[in-house]
Amino acid sequence: MNKLAKFLRALESYHIADGEKFTLAQHNPDDDGGLGLSKEDGAHLLREVKEQLQDLQELLYANQTRSVLIILQGMDAAGKDGTIKHVMSGVNPQGVTVASFKQPGPTELQHGFLWRIHAAAPQVGRIVIFNRSQYEDVLVTRVHPELLENEHLTGPVNTPEFWEGRYKDIRHLEHYLARQGTVVLKFFLNISRKEQRERLLSRLEVPEKRWKFSSSDLREREYWDQYQTAYQDAIAATARPYAPWVIVPANHKWYARLVVIGTIIRALRNLQQKPPQPAPDVEKCLDDYRTHLLNEKS
Repeated sequence: MNKLAKFLRALESYHIADGEKFTLAQHNPDDDGGLGLSKEDGAHLLREVKEQLQDLQELLYANQTRSVLIILQGMDAAGKDGTIKHVMSGVNPQGVTVASFKQPGPTELQHGFLWRIHAAAPQVGRIVIFNRSQYEDVLVTRVHPELLENEHLTGPVNTPEFWEGRYKDIRHLEHYLARQGTVVLKFFLNISRKEQRERLLSRLEVPEKRWKFSSSDLREREYWDQYQTAYQDAIAATARPYAPWVIVPANHKWYARLVVIGTIIRALRNLQQKPPQPAPDVEKCLDDYRTHLLNEKS
Protein backbone atom coordinates (compact mmCIF):
# COMPACT_ATOMS: atom_id res chain seq x y z
CA MET A 1 0.00 0.00 0.00
CA ASN A 2 1.46 3.39 -1.02
CA LYS A 3 1.76 6.40 1.29
CA LEU A 4 -1.35 8.10 -0.03
CA ALA A 5 -3.54 5.02 0.48
CA LYS A 6 -2.18 4.56 4.01
CA PHE A 7 -2.79 8.20 4.81
CA LEU A 8 -6.38 8.15 3.55
CA ARG A 9 -7.08 5.09 5.71
CA ALA A 10 -5.61 6.85 8.76
CA LEU A 11 -8.13 9.68 8.41
CA GLU A 12 -10.83 7.53 9.99
CA SER A 13 -9.38 8.12 13.46
CA TYR A 14 -10.20 11.84 13.20
CA HIS A 15 -13.77 11.28 11.97
CA ILE A 16 -16.53 11.81 14.57
CA ALA A 17 -20.00 10.78 13.39
CA ASP A 18 -21.48 10.08 16.82
CA GLY A 19 -20.74 12.57 19.58
CA GLU A 20 -22.10 10.48 22.44
CA LYS A 21 -18.64 9.29 23.55
CA PHE A 22 -16.62 12.18 22.13
CA THR A 23 -13.91 13.67 24.35
CA LEU A 24 -11.86 16.52 22.91
CA ALA A 25 -9.04 16.01 25.41
CA GLN A 26 -8.33 12.60 23.88
CA HIS A 27 -7.36 14.17 20.56
CA ASN A 28 -3.70 15.14 20.37
CA PRO A 29 -2.96 18.34 18.39
CA ASP A 30 0.51 16.91 17.62
CA ASP A 31 -0.82 13.65 16.16
CA ASP A 32 0.63 12.63 12.78
CA GLY A 33 -1.31 9.44 12.15
CA GLY A 34 1.61 7.27 13.18
CA LEU A 35 2.71 7.10 9.54
CA GLY A 36 6.17 8.55 10.00
CA LEU A 37 5.57 11.21 7.35
CA SER A 38 8.05 14.06 7.08
CA LYS A 39 7.15 17.60 6.08
CA GLU A 40 8.65 16.83 2.66
CA ASP A 41 6.45 13.72 2.36
CA GLY A 42 3.49 15.90 3.25
CA ALA A 43 4.32 18.44 0.53
CA HIS A 44 4.56 15.65 -2.05
CA LEU A 45 1.26 14.09 -0.96
CA LEU A 46 -0.44 17.49 -0.94
CA ARG A 47 0.55 18.05 -4.59
CA GLU A 48 -0.74 14.59 -5.47
CA VAL A 49 -4.10 14.98 -3.77
CA LYS A 50 -4.61 18.50 -5.14
CA GLU A 51 -4.64 17.01 -8.64
CA GLN A 52 -7.30 14.54 -7.55
CA LEU A 53 -9.34 17.32 -5.97
CA GLN A 54 -9.30 19.26 -9.25
CA ASP A 55 -10.71 16.27 -11.14
CA LEU A 56 -13.34 15.50 -8.51
CA GLN A 57 -14.44 19.13 -8.29
CA GLU A 58 -14.86 19.21 -12.06
CA LEU A 59 -17.18 16.18 -11.86
CA LEU A 60 -19.18 17.85 -9.07
CA TYR A 61 -19.54 21.02 -11.14
CA ALA A 62 -20.43 19.13 -14.32
CA ASN A 63 -23.10 16.89 -12.79
CA GLN A 64 -25.00 19.67 -10.99
CA THR A 65 -26.67 17.17 -8.63
CA ARG A 66 -24.70 17.41 -5.36
CA SER A 67 -22.88 20.13 -3.45
CA VAL A 68 -20.31 20.32 -0.65
CA LEU A 69 -20.33 22.50 2.47
CA ILE A 70 -16.99 22.71 4.29
CA ILE A 71 -17.08 24.26 7.76
CA LEU A 72 -13.81 25.39 9.34
CA GLN A 73 -13.71 26.17 13.04
CA GLY A 74 -10.81 26.72 15.41
CA MET A 75 -9.26 29.04 17.92
CA ASP A 76 -7.46 32.20 16.75
CA ALA A 77 -4.30 31.30 14.81
CA ALA A 78 -5.49 27.71 14.27
CA GLY A 79 -4.84 28.11 10.54
CA LYS A 80 -8.27 28.55 8.96
CA ASP A 81 -7.17 31.14 6.36
CA GLY A 82 -4.01 29.23 5.48
CA THR A 83 -5.95 25.99 5.13
CA ILE A 84 -8.35 27.59 2.65
CA LYS A 85 -5.49 29.08 0.68
CA HIS A 86 -3.44 25.89 0.40
CA VAL A 87 -6.18 23.29 0.14
CA MET A 88 -8.30 25.04 -2.49
CA SER A 89 -5.49 26.48 -4.60
CA GLY A 90 -5.65 25.13 -8.11
CA VAL A 91 -9.36 24.29 -8.20
CA ASN A 92 -11.71 26.06 -10.59
CA PRO A 93 -12.75 29.28 -8.80
CA GLN A 94 -16.08 29.23 -10.68
CA GLY A 95 -17.13 26.29 -8.50
CA VAL A 96 -15.91 27.45 -5.09
CA THR A 97 -17.10 30.20 -2.73
CA VAL A 98 -15.71 31.22 0.66
CA ALA A 99 -18.13 32.76 3.17
CA SER A 100 -16.58 34.43 6.21
CA PHE A 101 -19.00 35.07 9.05
CA LYS A 102 -18.02 38.05 11.15
CA GLN A 103 -19.87 39.47 14.12
CA PRO A 104 -23.54 39.87 13.07
CA GLY A 105 -24.76 43.37 12.28
CA PRO A 106 -28.08 45.02 13.17
CA THR A 107 -30.06 43.45 10.30
CA GLU A 108 -28.70 39.97 10.99
CA LEU A 109 -29.48 40.29 14.69
CA GLN A 110 -33.12 40.92 13.81
CA HIS A 111 -33.35 37.44 12.27
CA GLY A 112 -32.80 33.99 13.74
CA PHE A 113 -29.17 32.99 14.16
CA LEU A 114 -29.33 30.52 11.24
CA TRP A 115 -30.82 33.00 8.74
CA ARG A 116 -27.56 34.21 7.21
CA ILE A 117 -26.11 30.69 7.34
CA HIS A 118 -28.83 29.08 5.26
CA ALA A 119 -28.65 31.89 2.72
CA ALA A 120 -24.95 31.11 2.12
CA ALA A 121 -25.38 27.34 1.69
CA PRO A 122 -24.10 25.92 -1.62
CA GLN A 123 -26.16 25.43 -4.74
CA VAL A 124 -25.77 22.20 -6.68
CA GLY A 125 -22.40 21.67 -8.31
CA ARG A 126 -20.55 23.99 -5.97
CA ILE A 127 -18.26 23.86 -2.96
CA VAL A 128 -18.82 26.49 -0.27
CA ILE A 129 -16.36 26.99 2.58
CA PHE A 130 -17.54 28.59 5.80
CA ASN A 131 -14.69 30.36 7.56
CA ARG A 132 -16.40 30.28 10.95
CA SER A 133 -20.08 29.41 10.82
CA GLN A 134 -23.30 28.77 12.73
CA TYR A 135 -21.11 27.33 15.46
CA GLU A 136 -20.03 30.80 16.54
CA ASP A 137 -23.52 31.07 18.04
CA VAL A 138 -22.81 28.18 20.42
CA LEU A 139 -19.16 29.11 20.99
CA VAL A 140 -18.63 32.87 21.29
CA THR A 141 -22.08 33.45 22.77
CA ARG A 142 -21.58 30.50 25.12
CA VAL A 143 -18.34 32.01 26.43
CA HIS A 144 -19.78 35.56 26.36
CA PRO A 145 -23.52 35.12 27.05
CA GLU A 146 -23.95 38.86 27.45
CA LEU A 147 -23.92 39.02 23.63
CA LEU A 148 -27.31 37.30 23.62
CA GLU A 149 -28.84 40.56 24.83
CA ASN A 150 -28.46 41.91 21.27
CA GLU A 151 -30.40 39.08 19.60
CA HIS A 152 -34.01 40.11 20.33
CA LEU A 153 -34.73 36.76 21.98
CA THR A 154 -37.75 35.82 24.04
CA GLY A 155 -37.78 33.48 27.00
CA PRO A 156 -34.91 32.37 29.23
CA VAL A 157 -31.40 32.36 27.71
CA ASN A 158 -28.06 30.87 28.73
CA THR A 159 -29.70 27.85 30.31
CA PRO A 160 -28.98 24.18 29.49
CA GLU A 161 -32.32 24.06 27.65
CA PHE A 162 -31.43 27.15 25.61
CA TRP A 163 -28.14 25.69 24.39
CA GLU A 164 -29.66 22.29 23.66
CA GLY A 165 -32.27 24.13 21.59
CA ARG A 166 -29.54 25.76 19.52
CA TYR A 167 -27.72 22.46 19.01
CA LYS A 168 -31.02 20.94 17.90
CA ASP A 169 -31.62 23.78 15.42
CA ILE A 170 -28.14 23.30 13.98
CA ARG A 171 -28.67 19.54 13.66
CA HIS A 172 -31.96 20.11 11.86
CA LEU A 173 -30.42 22.57 9.38
CA GLU A 174 -27.51 20.24 8.62
CA HIS A 175 -29.85 17.27 8.24
CA TYR A 176 -32.02 19.29 5.87
CA LEU A 177 -29.00 20.28 3.77
CA ALA A 178 -27.80 16.67 3.64
CA ARG A 179 -31.23 15.47 2.46
CA GLN A 180 -31.09 18.09 -0.30
CA GLY A 181 -27.84 16.56 -1.58
CA THR A 182 -25.23 18.63 0.25
CA VAL A 183 -22.22 16.83 1.68
CA VAL A 184 -21.60 18.52 5.04
CA LEU A 185 -18.03 18.29 6.37
CA LYS A 186 -17.07 20.07 9.61
CA PHE A 187 -13.44 20.56 10.61
CA PHE A 188 -12.15 21.61 14.01
CA LEU A 189 -8.52 22.73 13.68
CA ASN A 190 -7.22 21.50 17.01
CA ILE A 191 -4.14 23.37 18.25
CA SER A 192 -2.60 23.44 21.70
CA ARG A 193 -2.49 26.55 23.87
CA LYS A 194 1.30 26.51 23.60
CA GLU A 195 1.18 26.41 19.80
CA GLN A 196 -1.32 29.25 19.71
CA ARG A 197 1.05 31.33 21.85
CA GLU A 198 3.92 30.71 19.42
CA ARG A 199 1.83 31.64 16.40
CA LEU A 200 0.47 34.80 17.99
CA LEU A 201 3.98 35.87 18.98
CA SER A 202 5.24 35.22 15.49
CA ARG A 203 2.48 37.44 14.04
CA LEU A 204 3.17 40.22 16.52
CA GLU A 205 6.83 40.22 15.56
CA VAL A 206 6.00 40.87 11.89
CA PRO A 207 4.63 44.42 11.37
CA GLU A 208 2.93 43.39 8.12
CA LYS A 209 0.79 40.84 10.01
CA ARG A 210 -0.37 43.04 12.87
CA TRP A 211 -3.41 44.13 10.88
CA LYS A 212 -4.89 40.69 11.61
CA PHE A 213 -5.35 41.55 15.27
CA SER A 214 -8.16 43.36 17.02
CA SER A 215 -8.36 44.16 20.71
CA SER A 216 -10.94 41.39 21.14
CA ASP A 217 -8.58 38.84 19.55
CA LEU A 218 -5.98 39.60 22.18
CA ARG A 219 -8.48 39.13 24.99
CA GLU A 220 -10.00 35.87 23.78
CA ARG A 221 -6.94 33.80 24.64
CA GLU A 222 -7.75 34.40 28.30
CA TYR A 223 -10.89 32.31 27.79
CA TRP A 224 -9.05 29.27 26.44
CA ASP A 225 -10.53 26.77 28.91
CA GLN A 226 -14.06 28.07 28.42
CA TYR A 227 -13.72 27.73 24.64
CA GLN A 228 -12.44 24.17 24.98
CA THR A 229 -15.55 23.32 26.99
CA ALA A 230 -17.77 25.05 24.42
CA TYR A 231 -16.15 23.11 21.56
CA GLN A 232 -16.42 19.84 23.48
CA ASP A 233 -20.15 20.35 24.02
CA ALA A 234 -20.89 21.63 20.50
CA ILE A 235 -19.06 18.79 18.74
CA ALA A 236 -20.57 16.14 21.02
CA ALA A 237 -24.07 17.53 20.41
CA THR A 238 -23.84 17.89 16.61
CA ALA A 239 -21.61 15.08 15.32
CA ARG A 240 -23.89 12.93 13.17
CA PRO A 241 -23.37 10.58 10.19
CA TYR A 242 -24.99 13.14 7.87
CA ALA A 243 -22.75 15.96 9.21
CA PRO A 244 -19.59 14.51 10.79
CA TRP A 245 -16.87 16.44 12.55
CA VAL A 246 -13.20 15.92 11.74
CA ILE A 247 -10.86 16.73 14.64
CA VAL A 248 -7.78 17.91 12.75
CA PRO A 249 -4.43 17.73 14.55
CA ALA A 250 -3.32 21.25 13.66
CA ASN A 251 -0.07 21.92 15.53
CA HIS A 252 1.73 21.08 12.28
CA LYS A 253 0.19 23.16 9.52
CA TRP A 254 1.33 20.89 6.69
CA TYR A 255 -0.31 17.87 8.29
CA ALA A 256 -3.53 19.74 9.07
CA ARG A 257 -3.88 20.79 5.43
CA LEU A 258 -3.30 17.22 4.34
CA VAL A 259 -6.02 15.93 6.69
CA VAL A 260 -8.54 18.49 5.41
CA ILE A 261 -7.93 17.90 1.71
CA GLY A 262 -7.74 14.13 2.21
CA THR A 263 -11.14 14.15 3.93
CA ILE A 264 -12.69 16.22 1.13
CA ILE A 265 -11.30 13.83 -1.48
CA ARG A 266 -12.67 10.78 0.32
CA ALA A 267 -16.12 12.39 0.50
CA LEU A 268 -16.11 13.33 -3.19
CA ARG A 269 -14.91 9.87 -4.20
CA ASN A 270 -17.81 8.35 -2.28
CA LEU A 271 -20.23 10.23 -4.54
CA GLN A 272 -19.00 8.01 -7.41
CA GLN A 273 -19.79 10.66 -9.99
CA LYS A 274 -18.97 10.21 -13.66
CA PRO A 275 -18.85 12.71 -16.52
CA PRO A 276 -22.44 13.45 -17.60
CA GLN A 277 -23.45 12.18 -21.02
CA PRO A 278 -25.18 14.52 -23.49
CA ALA A 279 -28.67 13.63 -24.65
CA PRO A 280 -28.72 11.52 -27.88
CA ASP A 281 -29.83 14.43 -30.08
CA VAL A 282 -27.09 16.64 -28.63
CA GLU A 283 -24.54 13.84 -29.09
CA LYS A 284 -25.54 13.60 -32.76
CA CYS A 285 -25.08 17.37 -33.20
CA LEU A 286 -21.64 17.18 -31.58
CA ASP A 287 -20.59 14.32 -33.86
CA ASP A 288 -21.78 16.26 -36.90
CA TYR A 289 -19.93 19.37 -35.74
CA ARG A 290 -16.75 17.35 -35.19
CA THR A 291 -17.01 16.00 -38.75
CA HIS A 292 -17.54 19.52 -40.02
CA LEU A 293 -14.42 20.79 -38.22
CA LEU A 294 -12.32 17.87 -39.52
CA ASN A 295 -13.41 18.61 -43.11
CA GLU A 296 -12.94 22.35 -42.79
CA LYS A 297 -10.24 23.68 -45.08
CA SER A 298 -7.36 25.51 -43.43
